[in-house]
Amino acid sequence: MEPHERLQYDGVDLRRWRLEDAGVALRVVTESLDHLGPWMPWAKPGYGMKEAADFVGKNDREWTHRTAFNYAVLGPQQQVIGAAGLMDRIGPGGFEIGYWLHGDFEGRGIMRRAVTALIEEAFRLGADRVEIWHDEANVRSGAIPKALGFIEVDRRPAREYPVAPACTGTFVVWRLTAPELLDRPK
Repeated sequence: MEPHERLQYDGVDLRRWRLEDAGVALRVVTESLDHLGPWMPWAKPGYGMKEAADFVGKNDREWTHRTAFNYAVLGPQQQVIGAAGLMDRIGPGGFEIGYWLHGDFEGRGIMRRAVTALIEEAFRLGADRVEIWHDEANVRSGAIPKALGFIEVDRRPAREYPVAPACTGTFVVWRLTAPELLDRPK
């Protein structure tokens, strides 16, 4: 089954990143460095067009190789305001969901709805589980899986990943399995 290139849930739209989106990615990231930098090791001063082009190029390659399906999150006027995606890095049958949002759009339920669209897509593609991993200090990021009925299943050291300045180095791992999809809050 092929992933959809556009997703929608409750007024929030996502679309596959395109190679020509490098300038848009650069704008959204650089406008959000103060907001993203504490949590994302790649969001730091010096993020430029090369990094943005690498980001959209990597997204395109991963989509082609079916190792990740990353989307631009669109705002109320269909402008790019963040990113969210499904990644195959938790093993066969599962997808990890990752996300970030421009700080000006937090607190509106946008990312919760974007993640809901990704959950539905993951299960449509045949996943038996989805997981969200975040640093234990990133309370805002952790509010999303909690609100969507995920269960906390583990806390793990972030040994294999670079740690951003505000991070503790411990990941909280949340999981939602296919049968739970029917029981989660809307």
